[in-house]
Amino acid sequence: MPVGKFTTTLWVAFLMSSLVQAQENQVISISDIEWGLLNPARGNSSPKAVNLWGDRSKNVATGMLVKFDKGFSSPPHIHNISYRGVVIEGLLHNDDPTAEKMWLTPGSFWTQPAGENHITAANGQSNLIYLEIDSGPYLVKPANQAFDNGEKTINVASSNLVWLGANDISWTDRSSVQIANLWRKADGETASFIKLPADFSGYIETDSDLKAVVIKGEAYYHFNHQESSTNLSPASFFSSKTTAKHGLKTKTEVILYLKSKEGYRLK
Repeated sequence: MPVGKFTTTLWVAFLMSSLVQAQENQVISISDIEWGLLNPARGNSSPKAVNLWGDRSKNVATGMLVKFDKGFSSPPHIHNISYRGVVIEGLLHNDDPTAEKMWLTPGSFWTQPAGENHITAANGQSNLIYLEIDSGPYLVKPANQAFDNGEKTINVASSNLVWLGANDISWTDRSSVQIANLWRKADGETASFIKLPADFSGYIETDSDLKAVVIKGEAYYHFNHQESSTNLSPASFFSSKTTAKHGLKTKTEVILYLKSKEGYRLK
């Protein structure tokens, strides 16, 4: 093969490899986000929202950020599908319309069953949550269409989380790492909070789909052995679809919401 043709072939192979890698890995910093409306029918009264992965307007699993102004309170309503929520910033209340306010602080977790009448309110100077659905589209419907799908609401305040340490963790030998398990589905998919100390440096290794949202703290992130890094802060996101190494160097204590089906290792 002529040298020029051989060089061209290698260059095309490199470009194709880079393209596949880009499709398999995603990282979004808070500075990359362009906000839209969660419920366009309410106009400027609607919370702001952006998809981190998936598409909330379609019948697919989706993870999104939702931002509320101070003093926001929704009218009683239901959703056509169930969702899970994590508070990233501010104070959030999500409950029956007649319930006393129970303000959830950053790092809190809750679930909202499909069909259950409820309100959502926010009372921090700025309020931000991560919201996740297993199927869509994500719709807001009037309270008079309420139904019972058999699920029960879960509200876990950040102060009530149960953190497990080195003696309880089999997927890492790093004694400073902690985990708080949140949910597990029948197909093996799980989600947890992972707490990394300040000045941690290491990798989260996975052989399958993994998604992570920064709930607290600041870190530098790089994918596999790439030299370039991305600055992560609360609400930042990274993911991979196949075998990958997610490098993290923390500047402060960091809490990740980490979702995976096949598990992961922390080195």
